Amino acid sequence: MKRRDFIKTGLFAGGAIATAGLTTAAPTGVKRATDMIELGPDKIRLSRLAMGTGTRGRGGSTNQTRQLGIEGLANLLEYGVDNGLNFFDTADAYGSHPHIKEALKRVPREKVVIMTKTRSRTAEQMKADLDRFRQELGTDYIDIVLLHAETNPNWPEIRAGAMEVLSEAREKGIVKTHGISCHSIGALRTAAKTDWVKVDLARINPEGLLMDADVATVISVLREMKAAGKGVIGMKVFAEGQLRDRPDEMLRFVLSLDCVDCFTIGAENRNELADLLKRIPANSAAA
Repeated sequence: MKRRDFIKTGLFAGGAIATAGLTTAAPTGVKRATDMIELGPDKIRLSRLAMGTGTRGRGGSTNQTRQLGIEGLANLLEYGVDNGLNFFDTADAYGSHPHIKEALKRVPREKVVIMTKTRSRTAEQMKADLDRFRQELGTDYIDIVLLHAETNPNWPEIRAGAMEVLSEAREKGIVKTHGISCHSIGALRTAAKTDWVKVDLARINPEGLLMDADVATVISVLREMKAAGKGVIGMKVFAEGQLRDRPDEMLRFVLSLDCVDCFTIGAENRNELADLLKRIPANSAAA
């Protein structure tokens, strides 16, 4: 696939990108999409690149689910696993749980890591979500569960019930680790200071587009998270397609950073995913 064609197709047009690291320091070695890292204090072992399923999500569907359907997206996820990736990124809002369930018929459950997200606030809502999510995904446990798209700085009070249920589920092994995705700087600052947060999903790109604050401010908060031992996953590196005409520059930026551990990208076909597997180490070496 030619570079200009890759830029025009779903991945960079949709911009469901997130990525690894945070600093201007040069990397000590080449970073590959298939590198296995240990995320956060619970040391979830997963690939640097997560296979995102939420590009342009709306009404419980996404580019991946609309264009590929259950069989097609399951095939794409299986292809990723066959090529060294093990990290599936989904959410209740994406409507892609059934697609992951189909993929789990093709790959062993223990070989993959599943991250999903919930908008639950109360204990009752969270209990219901955990039961429904596991049924929809076809698994007895979920590796990572995040509170989804939080904007309120007082979210620990507002979502205390859901947090308590997730803590109990972690103790029982139903959930391996938990955390939050933030969509405001106030919520992000709170997450950095909240011990309950083991993993954070953060918006980061070099232009500060669709982020919680300016680049320097977000980096400072993410560094605080890393210093506290939290795992950090990047997203929105291509600002939902606004930066799609500069893919290599964007990748070089995020791959040179020091406080994001891994990243999620919503490839929409095998060519895009194969291209990323080549493009990530190439841009890491050039960072």
